[in-house]
Amino acid sequence: MPGSLGDRLDGLTPQILALGITQFVVLLFSLSFHESAHAWAALRQGDPTAQSLGRISLNPLVHIDLVGTVVMPLLMIFTGVPLLGWAKPTPVNPRFFKSLRLGQILVSAAGPVSNMVLALVFTAGLFVAIRLLPHPWQDQPLGKLLFLGMQLNVSLAIFNLLPVPPLDGSHVVEWALPNGLGHRYIAAIGPYAGLVLLALVMTGALGTLLGPVLDVVIGTLYSLVR
Repeated sequence: MPGSLGDRLDGLTPQILALGITQFVVLLFSLSFHESAHAWAALRQGDPTAQSLGRISLNPLVHIDLVGTVVMPLLMIFTGVPLLGWAKPTPVNPRFFKSLRLGQILVSAAGPVSNMVLALVFTAGLFVAIRLLPHPWQDQPLGKLLFLGMQLNVSLAIFNLLPVPPLDGSHVVEWALPNGLGHRYIAAIGPYAGLVLLALVMTGALGTLLGPVLDVVIGTLYSLVR
């Protein structure tokens, strides 16, 4: 069980601090890439709203949500809770989409897909690093950063694919299911979505639900680099 914040801070070493800062920087970059992907996909579908606000950018300052990008991740890092976070939602105006249904699906899916692309990039980097770094590579800062980047981006991709508002997966389901089933599903779960997410996190059910999927995906990627 993770210790209290006080216990963690009492045991804070330069190594733990460096790892925490690395995690935070990787998260900032990954969330910025995620939101930029939403904005870029919206532009490709005909909506310039996010582009006009400068949201097609890897600059984290344009994507930061104080709670989701700063406060919660830092608390998670230094209390030992599995790291997740969120950025400021990308503004989208579906009226500009060439095809409303396809546009909604592609723009929503762009975020999780971008994180999987980043996970593959980190995996490729790790493949090279394992063969160049001194052994054991796990003790090298670059090796830790690359493995963390792979792991974190897989986690972000799979978490965001959960079909619970306001996560991206809910928008994909809403527009991908036929005969209005998606819209009815969102109308039914929408009022309780916040409570559902909170319950999943507080009860540990989120880890139980996603853990096996994460293990399979991360294990598969890791098997490619060894």
